[in-house]
Amino acid sequence: MNNWSFEAVDKLQPVAIKQIQSLIQKKRVGHAYIIEGAKGTGKVKVLQFFVQLILCENPTENVPCETCRSCKRLKSNNHLNFKELEPDGQFIKRGQIDDLIQEMSKTAIETGRKIYVIHHADQLNASAANTLLKFLEEPQSEITAILLTDRMHALIPTIRSRCQHISLAAMPQSVLKQRLVEEGITDSMASTVCRMTNQVEEAIVLAKDEHFGLARKSVLKLVEASGKSVQDALMCIHEDFGPLLKEKEQAEQALDLLLFAYRDIVAIKASNVAVCTYPDMIPYWNQVALHTTYEQLSKQLEIILHAKQNLHKNMNRTLMMEQLMLNLQEVFTFV
Repeated sequence: MNNWSFEAVDKLQPVAIKQIQSLIQKKRVGHAYIIEGAKGTGKVKVLQFFVQLILCENPTENVPCETCRSCKRLKSNNHLNFKELEPDGQFIKRGQIDDLIQEMSKTAIETGRKIYVIHHADQLNASAANTLLKFLEEPQSEITAILLTDRMHALIPTIRSRCQHISLAAMPQSVLKQRLVEEGITDSMASTVCRMTNQVEEAIVLAKDEHFGLARKSVLKLVEASGKSVQDALMCIHEDFGPLLKEKEQAEQALDLLLFAYRDIVAIKASNVAVCTYPDMIPYWNQVALHTTYEQLSKQLEIILHAKQNLHKNMNRTLMMEQLMLNLQEVFTFV
């Protein structure tokens, strides 16, 4: 439990922090919580504050003291009443939940509340989710569950209904972008990374990442190529997209960047003062918008979203991109 400070987390998520402080102050800590927020909203930092405030022996003005035995143990990741669970591969599995429940059901060695945290709770498989649900349905007064997710809708409704919700606010993109520009990042790159993350530190790393810069450049080249002919687009895939398709995560990032490009065109068609992911491409977006209907653009967005779904079906990624380009071109024939 490292790398957080009250001042930083309070500035990042003041509403959530006040909600947590109120729970502690009124001694109303419940048996289960979901902390929900998009990537980059500081879920882990809010979690760390919450756990430390619950277990702190000497909080001062509703802030963890950071010097008591409990705070020190949390900081060094060896507090016996605190357990964390991460996905095992793609999913959180039944056996992991069984082990966690068994651990939580043992007589506590330390006094005080037990807390268990499930990171990426939306990745619970069906069996694990149902097992966890049964445990949540029989709450024990001295045990608190905290589930972290950026996809609340992916949790089964019965789990959602048994947890109190702490929702995290996103940093306004205009504020994040200004912070990035102040760090020396170009306006165009800052506009793009603001769509990929809501966290300043992560955005800075991404903006300076050579692979991300290549992905951005290749996607924009692909959009321009597809505007000329399907042959140009296919050639671009084979010449420029190879490095972007090696890993599923990188391929998904490339598809996100492609999706944002087409969303830019829709935004420009609706308003010539639209805020774009690629402000350096606005002159070209204007040209495309003039010759494309909303219906065509809507269909193209659907095609890219469908390709993102196919990405998780272990298709050959190069063939998937080729089919994507063919489908995007067909829009102008059939729509």
